[in-house]
Amino acid sequence: MQLAAYACDPAQSRGRRYPEVAAPTRTEYQRDRDRIVHSTAFRRLVYKTQVFLNHEGDLFRTRLTHSLEVAQLGRSIARALALNEDLVEAIALAHDLGHTPFGHAGQDTLNACMAEHGGFEHNLQSLRVVDALEERYPLFDGLNLTFETREGILKHCAQSNAEKLEALAPAHPDGRGDVGQRFLARTQPSLEAQLCNLADEIAYNAHDIDDGVRSGLITLEQLQAVPLVAHFHQQTLEEHPQLQGRRVLYESIRRMLSAQVYDVIAATQAALQQAAPASVDEARHCEALLRFSPAMRAQSLELKRFLMKNLYRHPQVMDMTAKAKTMVQELFAAYLAAPQEMAPSFAARASIHGQPRTVADYIAGMTDRFAAREHERLTGRKLWG
Repeated sequence: MQLAAYACDPAQSRGRRYPEVAAPTRTEYQRDRDRIVHSTAFRRLVYKTQVFLNHEGDLFRTRLTHSLEVAQLGRSIARALALNEDLVEAIALAHDLGHTPFGHAGQDTLNACMAEHGGFEHNLQSLRVVDALEERYPLFDGLNLTFETREGILKHCAQSNAEKLEALAPAHPDGRGDVGQRFLARTQPSLEAQLCNLADEIAYNAHDIDDGVRSGLITLEQLQAVPLVAHFHQQTLEEHPQLQGRRVLYESIRRMLSAQVYDVIAATQAALQQAAPASVDEARHCEALLRFSPAMRAQSLELKRFLMKNLYRHPQVMDMTAKAKTMVQELFAAYLAAPQEMAPSFAARASIHGQPRTVADYIAGMTDRFAAREHERLTGRKLWG
């Protein structure tokens, strides 16, 4: 497919931190994707919480299945906009590599534990995973991904953290800085990175509805209060009046997903036509061009508010969240007091990276079930089955 002028071209990549000979059969972004898929951190995502903890059911989404759904949606939209599908896929598959066990409860708790040691944020941790923590290659730590993939992984970054990243980064020959520079210069990431942010939002809104109804914590009847869902639910029943059970939900979600995808494509095409960026760098200096229409953005926000109130803050979810926070707090304290209880490779890193950061790295890399086993081993208490 012919790429648009504003799409990232792997032949024009700003390169890797450690130069490597080009692969004979793959582009640079395809090579990034393959490295991510074969990484240890990617495999661990299968046992990391999305909303429902891993032991609560076999059919709920995990960080791995979420990442795959984001990649699928991202590629579909990228194709329609003539953006680089391989780069979108690489970013989508890597965007949650730094997520802790137990979802946002784990992240928030680890951030609190690290308050006096630089804090903890999963986007920065995802970058840390691909830049430093993976140990697969003889000549460098991390996966040595391209600048464009690394830039897309770093979705959010406070100015103080961006300054630290730039201070530690090796100098680029072109003088344009590393992935933290855009947060200091207030420019946008690539259009492919912008697209992954939207595909992430579309994916988790849809699958959290599905998982929420499957769990019994929310009902399809409750969802009729959300216009975005109610519209497609009604449309489904009008066209298929005999449809019953989960097929009604699946078809409603499918239509909602399609409508959001088509909305992003149309709204973005209009924004691109108006801004008319002639290159990747020109697109970076525009306002964010990947977008919903104003009407769809408003409906998406309303759905988010519904899910926050009725699912994410449901008493059952909050009960599990409280237990997860306790586990992370007590694991952090236990490893800080006795670093030898960590895997030997991590215990050895403490003198280099500092003990608190090393403990945070170790806990962040855990799956839900490994964290639960470690907590029971170290405390003698079993918080859930």
